[in-house]
Amino acid sequence: MMTGVAEQNGSADGASGTDGSVAPDTGTKEPLAAARIAEIRQRIDEIDGTLIDLWQERARLSRHVGATRMASGGTRLVLSREQEILERFRAALGADGTQVALLLLRAGRGPL
Repeated sequence: MMTGVAEQNGSADGASGTDGSVAPDTGTKEPLAAARIAEIRQRIDEIDGTLIDLWQERARLSRHVGATRMASGGTRLVLSREQEILERFRAALGADGTQVALLLLRAGRGPL
């Protein structure tokens, strides 16, 4: 049977105890470090929310472009445009950027 991380830390919910156990959700016993981690994670959560909103907006816009193109007799997709996007993300983010771009493209046009 696999044991969860919280259980390995001695608490089913990850809560800090009076015995000096790890502070909730931070992975450290040191209060100043735990507070700093919580502060940073709050900003990460804000960024994640923005990324999600932007992802959804981009997908909507991309679907609109595709529908407009097809309604005017064009193709479902334009491979040169997809290559341009893949290269932009690869150049900025490396190999992981290519994967991000592929996911973005799929969100907007659906699977090939």
